Amino acid sequence: MKSILLSLFSLISFSLVAQQTITDTSSIVVHKDPRLDLLVKKQAEINEESTRNARKVARGYRLLVINTNHREDAINAKTKLYQYFPELKSYLLYQSPYFKLKAGNFKEKKEAENYQQKLNKVFPKGVFIMSDLIEVKAEKENDEIKPTP
Repeated sequence: MKSILLSLFSLISFSLVAQQTITDTSSIVVHKDPRLDLLVKKQAEINEESTRNARKVARGYRLLVINTNHREDAINAKTKLYQYFPELKSYLLYQSPYFKLKAGNFKEKKEAENYQQKLNKVFPKGVFIMSDLIEVKAEKENDEIKPTP
């Protein structure tokens, strides 16, 4: 009987302490520096601007280096492409059942033709020019101050 009363008393006291803790936390006052809001707003603007520039695409040309249904062949071709042409961005795509390796972001077809000739030496099965949506780098604004004579 004593143990039942003791456990009942401890449960009641525990619930009262928990209730008091909950009501005490609702009266907490946080003092925040208003400059933090300005910093958060400025960072959000920077993030939006940088992602907007990264999303720019336009019509252009890419080179189809390999079109195979063997994944290892496509990966080996991508490695070879990086070794010989590190300046070209490569895109390995899977469109069932084929793996396609495309390279470059060319605005002009003439540019793509120049690289096609170079790539044909490394990939003798042939490299083909394809019309595609390409990534366009945003041109940086000139904020430089020009010296006056």
